[in-house]
Amino acid sequence: MKKLIIVMLALSLFVPAFAATEEKAAGPKEFMVYLDKNAKDNHFIPSGWMGDYGDIKMNDQAADKPHAGTSSIQFIYSAKKAQNQGWAGIYWQNPSNNWGNKKGGFDLTGMTKVTFWARGAKGGEILQKVMVGGIKGTYPDTVSVEMGPIELTADWKQYTINLVGKDLSYVNGGFGWTVTADLNPEGCTFYIDDIKYEADADLKPESKKQEDMPFYIYADRSTAKNHFIPSGWMGDYGDIKYDGSSKEDAYLGDTCIKIIYSGQGTQGARWAGIFWQNPANNWGNVDAGFDLSKTIKLTFWARGAKGGERIEEFKVGGIMGEFSDSDSATIGPVILNKEWTQYTIDLKGKDMSYIIGGFAWSTNVDNNPEGATFYLDEIKFE
Repeated sequence: MKKLIIVMLALSLFVPAFAATEEKAAGPKEFMVYLDKNAKDNHFIPSGWMGDYGDIKMNDQAADKPHAGTSSIQFIYSAKKAQNQGWAGIYWQNPSNNWGNKKGGFDLTGMTKVTFWARGAKGGEILQKVMVGGIKGTYPDTVSVEMGPIELTADWKQYTINLVGKDLSYVNGGFGWTVTADLNPEGCTFYIDDIKYEADADLKPESKKQEDMPFYIYADRSTAKNHFIPSGWMGDYGDIKYDGSSKEDAYLGDTCIKIIYSGQGTQGARWAGIFWQNPANNWGNVDAGFDLSKTIKLTFWARGAKGGERIEEFKVGGIMGEFSDSDSATIGPVILNKEWTQYTIDLKGKDMSYIIGGFAWSTNVDNNPEGATFYLDEIKFE
């Protein structure tokens, strides 16, 4: 009888402990980033304003047709380039303004996706990307995932960022978005609601895909076909003026790119250029390359304002860093014609499996002592 009592007592102690272990293993099914203004379940703070932060206005209690609850977040982007970046965005961080300089990340192990609802004020607004993690610093995020571009509709639509197989043990950058002036030349107004992490056991991992061809760098202003951002201004960057919405005799479509190089040597380098990067200002420090293995060439159309302008090189790839481009190719020097002319960078035999630097040009004052004005259009991998 004494043995039976001891066994029953042991079982009574074991069962609750086992149940507690099961409950802990199961964990929460969701983790909110934004539910409603001042909701107790909200986590992270939209404090990481980036790029042309002066172009952004935020209302985190917009009552105009929220997806659910009493409010959504309204963002107004003016595209005026207040900080001369040509792009802007916001990171949700913990704590506020944490760029990896302090501890504060959440352990979100077990979550497999982020879902959010979004809509444009009119429809056609384009988010260049949305992201989870990716903040570096002394205390870096253990995950970095991006998705985009996303063309919004005027109606609420749910979007999903797949996180299956990702290390979510430390997440400081809980959510983020970027927009560009190229994709939204007149600015844009959009709304986001119900941002949350979810544990979906049925979701399968998303494999790295090879991009289909053609793969555009620039097709026209304000199109979701465009990839990469003309953010990598080099050399005498103060000598450059960039207009991604020029209507001066575009080769195809409504717009083309107009570039004015003054040749004044503002930074003393005597040369200047621009790299199209993914994401903006990525000199190999962010893991965000496209797999362009299907391409055999990059083609683009160019013309000079007068003819005779000399571009020292046009380039694909070649960015080096922690996450380097897998290869590079160049042509040049190129003497531009006054009429639109197509140029080709041959990529046959090149390893295009990981490309951050999609396209670049450079020129110098020695060959353009009075500066140069030139135009680009229809830049694409084929």
